[in-house]
Amino acid sequence: MKKAVILLSGGLDSATCLALAREEGFSPYALSFRYGQRHEFELDSAKAIASSLGVSGHVITNIDLRAFGGSALTDDIDVPKDSDEFSITEDIPITYVPARNTIFLSFSLAYAEVIGANDIYIGVNALDYSGYPDCRPEYIKSFQNMANLATRAGVEGDGSIIIHTPLINMTKAEIIRKGTQLGVDYSLTHSCYDPNVDGTSCGHCDACLLRLKGFKEVGLTDPLTYSD
Repeated sequence: MKKAVILLSGGLDSATCLALAREEGFSPYALSFRYGQRHEFELDSAKAIASSLGVSGHVITNIDLRAFGGSALTDDIDVPKDSDEFSITEDIPITYVPARNTIFLSFSLAYAEVIGANDIYIGVNALDYSGYPDCRPEYIKSFQNMANLATRAGVEGDGSIIIHTPLINMTKAEIIRKGTQLGVDYSLTHSCYDPNVDGTSCGHCDACLLRLKGFKEVGLTDPLTYSD
C-alpha cells in the first residue's frame, strides 16, 4: 500500500479525512501537534481515533505557538461564544492561528519525505470558516507547488507531492454523513475550542455550533457531552 501522511488533530474533520485516506487505499501515518492550544484535550482524541481506525504510525510533536500568541487558541484572548452563522463564516475569526496550516504542512512534508510518501491529507474546508486564509484552495495549490520545488521527493522522486483536501467543498453535514458511512466513531472526536477541564465541550464556541448544526442537518445526534 502507498503511504500517506494524515494531519490528525482529533477533530471531526481530520478523523473523516483519515477514514477517507484508508478508503482510497493508503497506508496512513498520522501526525498531530501539541502547539500550545488551549484545547489540548484534542490530542487524547487523536490517539483514540488513530487506534480506532488503524494507522501505520502516529507521531505527536511539540511546537510552541503560544510564544507568538495572536489567537484565542494560543493566547489569553476570550474564545467567541454564541456567534450567529453570518459572523462565523464572513470574517477571519480570532480563533485563526497565524500560519498554523503552513507550519503543520511543512512538518507533514518532512515526515512524508522520511517515510517515502508522496501524499499528504489535510482536512481543510472552504465552506465552514471560509475566512481562514490557509484553508483556501489557492493556498493549498500554492503550497503543493512549493513542496515540489523544495524537497528531494519533488525533484528526484518517482512522483510529485500531492496535498489531498477531500473535505474542502463539503458541508459539515456532508462530512458527518460520509464519515458515518466509513465507520468513524464521532464519540472519540473533539471539536470544542474552549472545553472544561474534564474535556466536556462548551456548546457555544464556533466549532461546537458548526458541529451541532452539522449533526442536526444530517438527522443524527451528536454523541459528545456538552456542558449545557
